[in-house]
Amino acid sequence: MTPQEWGLYEYIFNGVAALLTLCIFSFLYKDNPFYKFAERLVAGVATGYFTMLLFWTNFMDKVYDPLKAGQWWYIFPAVLGVMMWTRFSKKWAWVSRYSIAFYIGIGSGVSITVYLYTYLFKQLQATIGFPITMDIAGLNQFLVIIAVLSALVYFFFSTPHKGALGFVSKIGIYVIMICFGAGFGLTVMGRVALLVNRVIFLKGYLIQLFGG
Repeated sequence: MTPQEWGLYEYIFNGVAALLTLCIFSFLYKDNPFYKFAERLVAGVATGYFTMLLFWTNFMDKVYDPLKAGQWWYIFPAVLGVMMWTRFSKKWAWVSRYSIAFYIGIGSGVSITVYLYTYLFKQLQATIGFPITMDIAGLNQFLVIIAVLSALVYFFFSTPHKGALGFVSKIGIYVIMICFGAGFGLTVMGRVALLVNRVIFLKGYLIQLFGG
């Protein structure tokens, strides 16, 4: 492909991307056929892409190639996976319950230990695993410990939140609200970053198309 042909294809592809971006932005005015077309096109392309991705990275690598190599025991997870497709049949939907129960049992056994390690033990290690020193880092570590303990006290419902316990639980409420606010702000800034990226893309395409 010559550089001229590649430049023409780049103009076309960027033009399609810019048109779809404007179709998505048109939803800011109201729901319209252009937005629905772009929405369904993105959903269809994503579904087709991930279907083929799963086929080549899961079925071929984890079912076809092992069976071809003589590893016959891979037929069992393959059969369980096929049984899940009976979910779409009213007559045979009950068959899918066995494979779903099997996968839920295995998934629970694997994920429970992982979640305990990552979300409990590692969090505890990160909270109390550093010494409290007489500097900024030590003060920060002290505040982290106080915040974590206060948030945990807020969820302790065996005793009425009165007196000192109520005071600590109120601090826990503020800590939780700050965490929720930080998470919400991070989400908003992430969406704003996506918007800015698309606006920069549209500006770059117009400059590429008309010069300037």
